[in-house]
Amino acid sequence: MEKIQVAVIGCGSIANSAHGPSYAKIPEAHIAYCVDIIPERAQKFKEKFGDEETVALTDYREMLRDPRVQAVSVCVPNYLHNPISIDCLRAGKNVLCEKPASVRYDLAQQMADAAHETGRILNIGVVNRFNNAVNALRGDVLAGKLGNVYHVYCSFRAHRSIPGLGGPFTTKELAGGGVLIDWGVHYLDLINYVLDIREVKTVSGACYSKLGSPMRDYVYEDMWAGPPDYSGTYDVEEYVTGLIRTDGPTISLNGAWAENIQAAESTYIDFLGDKGGVRLTYGGGYTFFGTKDGKLISETPEIEKGDMFLSELQAFVDCVRTGEHIRSYVDNNLITARMMQGLYDSDKAGKEVSF
Repeated sequence: MEKIQVAVIGCGSIANSAHGPSYAKIPEAHIAYCVDIIPERAQKFKEKFGDEETVALTDYREMLRDPRVQAVSVCVPNYLHNPISIDCLRAGKNVLCEKPASVRYDLAQQMADAAHETGRILNIGVVNRFNNAVNALRGDVLAGKLGNVYHVYCSFRAHRSIPGLGGPFTTKELAGGGVLIDWGVHYLDLINYVLDIREVKTVSGACYSKLGSPMRDYVYEDMWAGPPDYSGTYDVEEYVTGLIRTDGPTISLNGAWAENIQAAESTYIDFLGDKGGVRLTYGGGYTFFGTKDGKLISETPEIEKGDMFLSELQAFVDCVRTGEHIRSYVDNNLITARMMQGLYDSDKAGKEVSF
């Protein structure tokens, strides 16, 4: 079987930790191009995950002219997701774009429109849809084990964990937002997938940027995504809270890159149904709480963790060959983009917004 020729655009952290290692394990895929505006980074990626036929570039538009390339991983900063993904689609390439789809809902919709117009695949990197525990929970929900799920609460909170203060993560022009668009996208998309939510009715949200400014006063133990750049920008939220009404349950959330609380368990999602409830630990397993024979019970199923990134990339390669629209296809992620836009719009307006 002829291998799918792949290009990876953006050779930073997610490309090195997920896309490169996964493609290297997929026998049907070959990395033909690695692209980064920093030539040394593209070359290093080639040496780690490519071969003598792999080409390292600084301009992705050179790759677009190669008809052999069928699949592209877009692993660049958020503000570039829209233009690069659309360029690739219009050049006849299939795309896996890292989350979030884009920095605003309308730009995510533009990407979906381009996929529809070109007939190419556009998947979004919502990797939790390939998590074994998440899929097992979805199975329980579909089987009616929880009954009517009427509310979901999610917490994605950390003590002092603002990433790369002053860099791309904390610059709204580049990232589109802070903890909501960085961490919250995973939690909201997971909920939407498990419960098959299709409609947002109203959203009320508030965002806070309190602890990271002034930047030199921010106290922390460690900082992922690089050291602080005090000459840079901090204009995004490190805390978000909100309430979302949908065609199914209500959803409430509290998210924080940084807060003045240090708690043992702050990254979880509670699914509350009239027959049972579930607490899912983010990145881990879950426990079901309910009743049986007039007694309270709890059950924690044993689920093999697996490699969700490898599953996600394998599924992308498979649907490039078949043309199938799978669970990470862009249309299935637009509801998440709409929720996040609603939270930001509500915060800006200072009131609840309706759709």
